[in-house]
Amino acid sequence: MDGNLYDLMDWAGIEEIVYSEAANPHEILGPHVTEQGLLIQAFIPTAESVIVRFRGSGKEYPMELADEAGFFAALIPRKTTEAYTLLVTYDNGTSEECLDPYSFSAFYKSEDIKKFESGIHYSIYEKMGAHPMSAGGAEGVYFSVWAPCAMRVSVVGDFNLWDGRRHQMRRLGDSGIFELFIPGLKTGTLYKYEIKHKNGTTQLKSDPYANYCELRPDNASVVWDINQYSWSDQEWMKKRAGSDSKQSPMSIYEVHLGSWFRKEVELDEGGAAIVGSEFYHYREIAEKLAEYVKDMGYTHVELLPIMEHPLDASWGYQVTGYYAPTSRYGTPDDFMYFMDYMHKQGIGVILDWVPAHFPRDSFGLASFDGTCVYEHKDPRQGAHPHWGTLIYNYGRPGVSNFLIANALFWADKYHADGIRMDAVASMLYLDYGKNPGEWIPNIYGGHENLEAVEFLKHLNSIFKGRKDGAVMIAEESTAWPRITADVKSEGLGFDYKWNMGWMNDFTGYMQYDPYFRKHHYGEMTSSMLYAYSEDFILVFSHDEVVHGKGSMLGKMPGETLEEKAANLKAAYGFMIGHPGKKLLFMGQDFAQVSEWNENKSLDWEILKYPLHKQTQDYVKALNHLYKSQPALYQMDYDPDGFEWVECTDSKDSIVCFLRKTKKKEETLLFLCNFDTMHHEKYPVGVPFEGKYKEILNSDDKAFGGQGRVNPRAKTSKKKEADERPDSMEITVAPLSIMVFTCTPEKKKPALSGKKTKKPAYTEKAKAKRK
Repeated sequence: MDGNLYDLMDWAGIEEIVYSEAANPHEILGPHVTEQGLLIQAFIPTAESVIVRFRGSGKEYPMELADEAGFFAALIPRKTTEAYTLLVTYDNGTSEECLDPYSFSAFYKSEDIKKFESGIHYSIYEKMGAHPMSAGGAEGVYFSVWAPCAMRVSVVGDFNLWDGRRHQMRRLGDSGIFELFIPGLKTGTLYKYEIKHKNGTTQLKSDPYANYCELRPDNASVVWDINQYSWSDQEWMKKRAGSDSKQSPMSIYEVHLGSWFRKEVELDEGGAAIVGSEFYHYREIAEKLAEYVKDMGYTHVELLPIMEHPLDASWGYQVTGYYAPTSRYGTPDDFMYFMDYMHKQGIGVILDWVPAHFPRDSFGLASFDGTCVYEHKDPRQGAHPHWGTLIYNYGRPGVSNFLIANALFWADKYHADGIRMDAVASMLYLDYGKNPGEWIPNIYGGHENLEAVEFLKHLNSIFKGRKDGAVMIAEESTAWPRITADVKSEGLGFDYKWNMGWMNDFTGYMQYDPYFRKHHYGEMTSSMLYAYSEDFILVFSHDEVVHGKGSMLGKMPGETLEEKAANLKAAYGFMIGHPGKKLLFMGQDFAQVSEWNENKSLDWEILKYPLHKQTQDYVKALNHLYKSQPALYQMDYDPDGFEWVECTDSKDSIVCFLRKTKKKEETLLFLCNFDTMHHEKYPVGVPFEGKYKEILNSDDKAFGGQGRVNPRAKTSKKKEADERPDSMEITVAPLSIMVFTCTPEKKKPALSGKKTKKPAYTEKAKAKRK
């Protein structure tokens, strides 16, 4: 070896690279201008020879083998750098010409690092992950990952024989961020990060910021360019930004894409099931789902988590790929098409999101760099003992930045209309689901997770600051105050909260035999005592039809399916009338008999039976009524939008109430009978003198009832009922709800008081009048 070359080489640094322990391989590898000339070094295991070829002049310079592991070097007589390629011949006789990954400069700016270290780089997903791009005229993929305690991080894949020695990444100072641009790679490339821990062990990890992943059970990340899709939902997005969701209808259809509709499993030539063949793709299901949702009158769909997850049975709630729509149903572009199509059909899409915990899968976030990067080190802070999952360390800026940027990512890149945050209660309480000794109090000795509170306030303030109409929804099951209050008013800043209390209380009430409901009347009416404490969404969610709880129809009392269906229809009618936005899980709108099973389609075949088709028609009628009547949504969160007419008739299990807007003529009257008694002439107090027309009755024959309805409009009478001066008498069918429009009586114009001149009659006219 040339003496000058030998003297220039950093042999300690070379040893680090050869043993794949280099945190900054760019200090050694690639081009470096020295006093003696241009030093180019490359580490290519299994290479027999390497030649440097300058792209401009075409001149070639053989490199010397400095280490038998595959380390090559060349000292070239020039004092400037120039674009070059490496001509590599391998020990198996193959050869290639490639660009040198170590000839490219760093891509992060100092301000990017400072913002990430402070937890405020809200578009960090533009840097982290794998991004197809052009650099210095070369096409390739830029990789970046955060692994603060790693000795070394490498990008590995089929392109380099999954050999962690070949593409070791550069650490950027003390930030813990590693990066590398690899020219020649394309969309669709499989990759992982090989992380070498400080104890010398290595582990393969999927990319936390990957935009696409392999279909389970495989778990490699996949390079994808998510900026190529051409959106056509501009009209929807503009309209959304200019509207107020609080004063708009919101009837949500909760959906698990993998079991809403399924295909027959395809078999290969050997008779084995083809993995993933049972699913419809995003593009296929978009059209089917949109058609159903529009026909049924829903305004939104809410998808159980579509972020990548390894286990079907988790329904998506144990996420391993936070930035990747699951490959079960197609590519990221396919999911963008799904979102785009829904918007063009006038349907909003809410995405379930899980920032409360993550699974322990070895390829995921757990112990990411050999240390607790995303979770707390102490299991009393960092683990859910009953769920078997890990808890995020919300106080660490890199962790909170990962999560905040993720929520923004789904809104920005996939045009999500809302984010429904799962298991917020488990985030807020340090002792959630834990026994004494399994948790650590906060600095004040309490059980509130102060870091999680700050994280939620931070996220919601940034999310709302975008002012594009997208909303944040909390699934929070406790009485934590001010969930939907503004952050500036000591609230958490969510737009909506699931009303879990109403779901539990009212479902419990409906499960009683009608004969005994009179003794539990307060469980049905009590929700109005706290209805305005938060901005609620009323839910009959998937949580109510799993783990042995049975279907909504199965919960209802009754000796026959018809009796159960009557109870269910009464429940749905009360839900539509009650203040708050609405959510219903798939299958319950046509009274599915069996409990939901994520491994098969909904029981669509039962729609051939009248009971189920009639229930579906009834829910459709409720949804269309809801959207057509401003009283049912405009003042959901204003106490003036609701008024009890009767809430003390426990012996008959009847309630009656008004839903109102600021326009008197838009008032609706609801009466709900939760008993099996039939009333022929039930007196009902009305809000004012006028006409009252029944526009929906669950006992209508069209919905499977007996037809005990009120077919003609009724004029109120000056007869006191329910402590009101005006009333009417109506037919009230057993286990039914009925809705009336309320039209005020038009007042006759008052006389002016002037005497009018009597007409002059002729004698003949007078005689005729006589």
